[in-house]
Amino acid sequence: QVQLVESGGGLVQPGGSLRLSCKVSGFTFDYYTMGWFRQAPGKAREGVSCLSTRDGGLRYADSVKGRFTISRDNAKNTVYLQMNSLKPEDTAVYYCALDRSGDIYYSDYDWDAGRYDAWGQGTQVTVSS
Repeated sequence: QVQLVESGGGLVQPGGSLRLSCKVSGFTFDYYTMGWFRQAPGKAREGVSCLSTRDGGLRYADSVKGRFTISRDNAKNTVYLQMNSLKPEDTAVYYCALDRSGDIYYSDYDWDAGRYDAWGQGTQVTVSS
C-alpha cells in the first residue's frame, strides 16, 4: 500500500522560504508522477507543481512559476517542493499526491485531483508577518 508522508510546513514571513518533503513508501512500480496541491480556507484545491520520475518532466502553476522548485531524491524516495519568495496568498494546506502513470500531460489534467491514486495527510503553510 502506497503511503505518502509530508513534512516541512510552518509559519514564515513574506519573502521567506520553506521546503516541503513528501516521502514515498510501499510503492513497487518503476515510476510515478508526483503532484503538489494546495487548498486555502474557503477555496478549491489547486495544483501547484508536478514531476514525472519516468522522464524528469516538470510543470508549475503560473502562480508559483519562478518561485517554487520541485525536485526528487531517488535514494530517499522523497520529492521536495522548495518554496521561495513566499507571499501571504501562498498560505494553504499543501498536499502531495501520487499517480502511478508517470505521465505529465501539460494540460489541465495534470491538476485533476481524481487522477492521483494516493495522497499525503497535508501540511500547513502560513505566510504572515
